[in-house]
Amino acid sequence: MHYDCIKICNFKVILTFMSITKNAIIRYHTLDKCFSNPGRRYGINDLLEECNKALRDLDPDAEGIKKRQLYDDIRFMQSEQGWSVELKKEKSGRQVFYSYEDSNFSIKNQSINEMEANYLKSAISVLNRFKGLPQFKWIEELIPKINQSFGLSNNEEQVLGFDSNEYLKGIEFLSELFNALIYNTVLNIKYQSFNNPNPLNIILHPYYLRQYNNRWFLFGKNPNYENITNLALDRIIDIVHVNMPFIPNLEVDFDDYFSDIVGVTVPLNEETLKIELLAKQEIAPYIQTKPLHESQTPLRECGEGYKFSIKVIPNKELESLILSYGKGLKVTGPENFKLRIKQSLLDSLDNYD
Repeated sequence: MHYDCIKICNFKVILTFMSITKNAIIRYHTLDKCFSNPGRRYGINDLLEECNKALRDLDPDAEGIKKRQLYDDIRFMQSEQGWSVELKKEKSGRQVFYSYEDSNFSIKNQSINEMEANYLKSAISVLNRFKGLPQFKWIEELIPKINQSFGLSNNEEQVLGFDSNEYLKGIEFLSELFNALIYNTVLNIKYQSFNNPNPLNIILHPYYLRQYNNRWFLFGKNPNYENITNLALDRIIDIVHVNMPFIPNLEVDFDDYFSDIVGVTVPLNEETLKIELLAKQEIAPYIQTKPLHESQTPLRECGEGYKFSIKVIPNKELESLILSYGKGLKVTGPENFKLRIKQSLLDSLDNYD
């Protein structure tokens, strides 16, 4: 079967799986929020309304659930297979109001339960079908990370370490943004730019999420601008779903969009440059095994070290990457970019006067 056919078929399987499990998870977390809310009492009709509202917020066409499903959800949350929650049931007249016995309890603070482990195992079995396909090389790293992080393997000893920043802001929006991408949901994003003291409200038709240097970035269409808008997740304050027609992405192939740059910033009206570099002996193996860019040419030995080149559109991320190698990496051409790097070094030296 052709790779694209395999990709589409497997992606449909993932979407079906996600649709089933996602709705259940949304309901559990909605109930969790209600049970732990000290400012309001929730009867069974209130809980049903909140769950269905949460489902419709994500998918306006969602049918919702009935009371029987709601009672099943509550029983599951109370079970050992769920989170063993302890509920207080207060009767007032003919109504029963539900809340946690411990007002500080939340399923968000509990370790992974049997249901979640089974969901993850099912997801991994689907992801395994992608292994070996050129489009999905990232799965080779993702699966062992999931297995170890959630203790899904037989060996409980920690044998892998991953670079991550547990204090990184904006990660809490990642799941919501992913769903917005899948379901073509228009967003009103409250955004705090580094260059503006006041937050902005940005209408965005989301198209793509990308990670670079341990940060996540959202790309999409802002109707006020012709070009693609790029927002860093760590600058997002709040997200509200907007009920308006979605503008589909008919122009940008994101694989191509990022092919000529390092990082995530695509400068306007800039052309690709052939940038020539010289790597000193001590860092040449690192450059060889971890290329600066996919266009990097093979290293050629010379008297001072190893010459090579890349063909990219210069941006701030490229400058930072080159400067990170210090004296071990030198730009030899073109002259205007060489002077740009030199000026950055001179500006840095001014900090030590």
